[in-house]
Amino acid sequence: MKALTLYDTTLRDGAQGEGVSFTLDDKLKIVKKLDEFGFDYIEGGWPGSNPKDEEFFRQASKLELSNSELVAFSSTKRHGLRVEEDKNIEKLIKSGVSTVTIFGKSWDFHVREALEISLDDNLNLIADTIRYLKEAGLRVFYDAEHFFDGYLNNRAYALQTLFAARDAGAEVLILCDTNGGQLPSQLVGILKEVKEQLGPQLGIHTHNDGGMAVANTMVAFEAGIVQIQGTIGGLGERCGNADFCSIIPALKSKYDFDLEGIDYARLTPLYYYVMEIANLIPESQRPYVGKSAFTHKAGMHVSAIQKNPQTYEHVSPELFGNKRRILVSELAGKSNLHFKLKELGFDLSNFGKKEFRHLTDTIKALEHQGYQFEGAEGSLKLLVQREYKDYRPFFKVEDFKIISHNFGDGTSSEAVIKLTVNGEQVHVAAGGDGPVNALDNALRKALNSFYPCINEMKLIDYKVRVLNGNDGTAAKVRVLLESSAGQRVWTTIGVSTNIIQASWKALIDSLEYGLLLFSEEEMKEKPLGR
Repeated sequence: MKALTLYDTTLRDGAQGEGVSFTLDDKLKIVKKLDEFGFDYIEGGWPGSNPKDEEFFRQASKLELSNSELVAFSSTKRHGLRVEEDKNIEKLIKSGVSTVTIFGKSWDFHVREALEISLDDNLNLIADTIRYLKEAGLRVFYDAEHFFDGYLNNRAYALQTLFAARDAGAEVLILCDTNGGQLPSQLVGILKEVKEQLGPQLGIHTHNDGGMAVANTMVAFEAGIVQIQGTIGGLGERCGNADFCSIIPALKSKYDFDLEGIDYARLTPLYYYVMEIANLIPESQRPYVGKSAFTHKAGMHVSAIQKNPQTYEHVSPELFGNKRRILVSELAGKSNLHFKLKELGFDLSNFGKKEFRHLTDTIKALEHQGYQFEGAEGSLKLLVQREYKDYRPFFKVEDFKIISHNFGDGTSSEAVIKLTVNGEQVHVAAGGDGPVNALDNALRKALNSFYPCINEMKLIDYKVRVLNGNDGTAAKVRVLLESSAGQRVWTTIGVSTNIIQASWKALIDSLEYGLLLFSEEEMKEKPLGR
């Protein structure tokens, strides 16, 4: 066995998180990604708990995994049944896996209050179940549920449950902080005492109710455990589980512990993939993998970063598949702007101090009005194009009008717009579910014959923020539109006291920037300068 194995439970424990519901197809897709990344074990689910997990193991048996071993999960047998009569145990054996994980009670309080059985009966459940599974030819891991709470309440009995599991044939004993309330100093002290009693074949499974799941996992690693359990993005019940997106980078960059078979550069893409499948919004400030994890805004920081990234980055973002981002805002200086313009593809050979100062002042003035270019790089690039290049827009809006219709409980809108495209005037009308949708449909209808690539552009997010709520319905609003075309994603912005006008500005920039991406001229940048 490896000195340390990684056991992913995203598909079982992670699926117990609020708002998470994986379909069978979702689970199969995630298994492939986890295998490609290099996990040793993937806990697929509890085949006795629901038909979906039973079918999952039937389908998963057809997958050709390169790095990972699929594991099935279950509780100890039910009290009052012989182990061979327990259908959950029978389904576990029939799941087709060679390794299973069984969980049992370690806390005497749970044995009496939840199971309502004697302490000796609980020891028999653990031993009988594991012994039966071993006789069936399976490798068994044992999850000692609520172990740390149980140890603090009744040290002798908590240890007895581990001895029962070990003596019955469990290969690894995983100590679980199921309620997630342990502190690192407390947890590691208990773990070291247990290790003296039972030897090194211990694992760790922590929850994050006290915000300590990753910290508790790391001190357990320092104490010499042989298996770490966790989930992608910390998904899990209540406050979640220990997050592999923090644990794996820490092992690599802080402990210089090289995990055999792990493809570190896939970590950030894996995080976003799982969040997408789970239909959850990725956390921008998630360590190592979040969009903001290596993002710099203050001018002093950016100036230092350009000289040496280690000045404000504790690891290289590329190591874990992330990337450095520099923001442009009212806090930005020349360093931010220089970095961002280079990143956006501009040639700065003719761009001097005067131009930098003018552009910085322009951005700060617009941000004072409510614009926020740090989250709208599409609009920022268009601003620079319009200000400093001999830029000819793909279209010019002459006028637009919106008509709304009310009928019963429903509404519909119609937009009429006049455009000039390549010197030709276009006058079109289109309907929509609301005024912004109608404007979008009308714009696309007008531009489609001139620029067929517009059909590849999609609106993927629409956000509205009230900037000064004290003004009530007359408040200024900021609209951010996120659009995509294939793998390219861009964000544009509009600000106005009229939400339709703000949306219209962001929408025009969105389509204009999309057309710019498709334009051959974008690949032939001329030096910036007046």
